[in-house]
Amino acid sequence: MRFKGLDLNLLVALDALMTERNLTVAARNINLSQPAMSAAVGRLREYFRDDLFTMNGRELCLTPRAEGLAPAVRDVLLKIRCSIISWEPFNPAQSDRRFRILLSDFMTLVFLDRVIARVAREAPAVSFELLSLESDPNELLRRGEVDFLLLPDLFMANSHPTAKLFDEKLVCVSCPTNNAAPRELTFKQYMSMGHVAVMYGRSSRPSIEEWYLLEHGIKRRVEVVVQGLSLIPQVLSGTNRIATMPLRLVKYFEKTIPLRLMNLPLPLPAFTEAVQWPALHNGDPASIWMRQILIEEASRMAVPHNA
Repeated sequence: MRFKGLDLNLLVALDALMTERNLTVAARNINLSQPAMSAAVGRLREYFRDDLFTMNGRELCLTPRAEGLAPAVRDVLLKIRCSIISWEPFNPAQSDRRFRILLSDFMTLVFLDRVIARVAREAPAVSFELLSLESDPNELLRRGEVDFLLLPDLFMANSHPTAKLFDEKLVCVSCPTNNAAPRELTFKQYMSMGHVAVMYGRSSRPSIEEWYLLEHGIKRRVEVVVQGLSLIPQVLSGTNRIATMPLRLVKYFEKTIPLRLMNLPLPLPAFTEAVQWPALHNGDPASIWMRQILIEEASRMAVPHNA
């Protein structure tokens, strides 16, 4: 089909090329032969009067014109898929849908296990792909490449719908043998001690308490940086360092790696873990079904206590 001289099928090829940056992989993803994809590249270049791609080894590098086209082409294809092509009827018991969820190791350990167990009972062929915080969450949402984000709501953009899951609080922890860490920790003591901190992904995205400190121009003494909250207990063991963790995660480790709990001497209120999904998935029956499960399971979580 042509629209103002452009074969709209070429947009599918263009999107695959701009996403994969590899002609062979892009062709395979949209079920085209390599010669057919090469022909599509030629037609795209002719229509847009631009090379669109240059080669750097086996990788395709986008020209400025292609970079400018990329978000518009992806948005058009997403809108066609989500708004014009009707969603297939969704029967959980018969579906083999795979949900791609971006979340922290904290949410994987204390929350998602109950969701996965329930889905295994109600929809045994439904599967999950859990993504780490390496990628830019907002970009994945915009491109429709992730079904859900499970993150603190303060890290979520306003351009996509969200729903509350549960409230969580941060506490300070140390190894039980750390006699230098009193239970009633002052801010001065907190800042003077060595810390184990979390930085997520290649971009070193900060944890909540680090974000708060940076916002207020405060720099603590970070001696060890780890890639996930679940690594903190092992790294603290046998040291005089302290760390900041969600209370539910501390309780999760209670039986295997005991930690000494202390008050957190920062004016940080409880934060809210939330679920966010692409706006274009708002009417997707499968997304609606999974959202309901996430919210219901969150509502059944017990509130942890410090003692």
